[in-house]
Amino acid sequence: MKLHEIKAPTKNKKTRKRVGRGQGSGLGEQSGRGHNGQKSRSGSKVKAWFEGGQMPLQRRIPKFGFKNPFRVSYQALNVQKLSDFIEAGVLSNTVTIQNLIDARLIDKNQKVKLLANGEIDKEVKIEVHACSDSAKEKIEKAGGSVTIIS
Repeated sequence: MKLHEIKAPTKNKKTRKRVGRGQGSGLGEQSGRGHNGQKSRSGSKVKAWFEGGQMPLQRRIPKFGFKNPFRVSYQALNVQKLSDFIEAGVLSNTVTIQNLIDARLIDKNQKVKLLANGEIDKEVKIEVHACSDSAKEKIEKAGGSVTIIS
């Protein structure tokens, strides 16, 4: 490399577009804005969601119903399924929430409600977040007990 072979660095700044400076520039006449219309005018500010006066999408879609933000959802656990798992030896006669999670009967961080579908003849002590009256009656009739945890 010799002193006379060194080239000046290329500009790292892009020159701005000079619109409306004649046909030869490629941006003459309409200055890259197409032909007529709202967006070709100066001062045009059209929002991205504006549909030219057509009924907008967010107003066309039907809205109905009510979602309660304070609703507590429970995962159902039937007495029959509880009985089947105890007979199979997966659960013992004392059942906690952790036992139900380990047996994959419920999901982690879910609340459980015991429902009365089916029959049970084993004595069971069970902890649940909620319980139907008829399910509680069936468990107690079999000699067990239901503990409601908060």
